[in-house]
Amino acid sequence: MELTPQSTVAQVQQALAELEDPRYRAVNEKHGDDFGVNLGKLRALAKSLKSNQELAEELWATGETATRLVALLIAKPRSFTLEQLEVWSQGASTPKVQAWFLSYIVKKSKLLEELRLLLMSQNDPVQLAAGWELTAHQVVKAPELLDLEQLLDTIEARMSAAPDRLQWAMNTTLAHIGIEHEHLRRRALAIGETLQVLADYPTSAGCISPFAPIWITEMAKRKA
Repeated sequence: MELTPQSTVAQVQQALAELEDPRYRAVNEKHGDDFGVNLGKLRALAKSLKSNQELAEELWATGETATRLVALLIAKPRSFTLEQLEVWSQGASTPKVQAWFLSYIVKKSKLLEELRLLLMSQNDPVQLAAGWELTAHQVVKAPELLDLEQLLDTIEARMSAAPDRLQWAMNTTLAHIGIEHEHLRRRALAIGETLQVLADYPTSAGCISPFAPIWITEMAKRKA
């Protein structure tokens, strides 16, 4: 089905249904995502809709993962209020939807820091993971807004026992602190070595291990 900026929610859903492939669904479900559309084809579909906040909100309201991914690609990041960002964050519970929401909406919004502070106060580990992902971003982009020593204290005390997605986000923050802030690098390395989080994570040839000491050391070497 050919889509245009005038297409309806039903037409977008039909186009996605035509792209559904059980092979992709099987792979995605292993990672906690319930959709079966090739992401390249999904992006092409979204491109034909162009930027459209009204349609994005209607697509988001369906609650369907593939439809929500399209919504994130056509939404206008700067049109969101803080309340809307919080509502969408609560709905962005699956890994891919959360990752795209943070990358394509929140990180392009002027309300990033306000949302980060809200999410960092949550008890829900999925929302807290989103908060830590935004914190990792701010470690690089706006460290003056953060207490980096306090973040290291929290990581040292809580990362080992954190659920997987939250642990990953905290580990990313730890690595970014060690990479970007030389005066804290020794402590970040020591925390990583002590906790051994992701030390055994399988890493493909040519890729950098997410184990913080290896990640920090390699990236610091490249920066130098």
